[in-house]
Amino acid sequence: MITTALYKQFSREMLGAVRQPGDALAPVVFYLIVGMLFPLALGSDPRLLAQIGPGAIWIAALLAVLLSLHKLFRSDLDNGYLDQLLLMPCPLFLLIGARLLAHWLQTGLPMLLVTPLLAESFGLDYALLPVLLSALALGTPVLLLLGAINEALTLTSRGGALLALLVLPLYVPTLVFGSGAVYAVYFGENPAGHLSLLAALALITLLFAPWAVATALRISID
Repeated sequence: MITTALYKQFSREMLGAVRQPGDALAPVVFYLIVGMLFPLALGSDPRLLAQIGPGAIWIAALLAVLLSLHKLFRSDLDNGYLDQLLLMPCPLFLLIGARLLAHWLQTGLPMLLVTPLLAESFGLDYALLPVLLSALALGTPVLLLLGAINEALTLTSRGGALLALLVLPLYVPTLVFGSGAVYAVYFGENPAGHLSLLAALALITLLFAPWAVATALRISID
């Protein structure tokens, strides 16, 4: 029964993306636009662009993930589906995990696929690309999960803006480790330490964030 409920939840989210591709593609387009604005604003100095490229790409990824979270739960709250979700026999945190996995496949994975275009716009060396993609593959789920906690907490709250500002510092370790791995290769160092810390952060977040989101949704609705 649990497997069937998870499959239905995952399928529902993926079918929704197929029916409304604009909602899923908007963060990816935003990611590309923000990333490409940096070279346009800073000029054509290849050394400068290569130095700021990894950090700028991570900032663009963070903003794109935040943009994609706006309708994560709100539309279901408006149409009453969220109440049905709370009443399902399957544990809520598992259903949330299936939803977040589908959400990452709709937004995070396409962002990884277009990242080489951003790397090319900054003139990054091709040797940096595998580390950049690996860091984003580990880091974007963390950004998504932390953002989902904030969205669940502020779903019916009037102080959502203030709470969002309090949650923003939680993104700092992900940005530091993610961009630091790329900069390590840029300066001829080993990126394994940064990637290991990022992987540990991703594992901890994957284990606890779905439960935290489920708890926050119950608190918000009650």
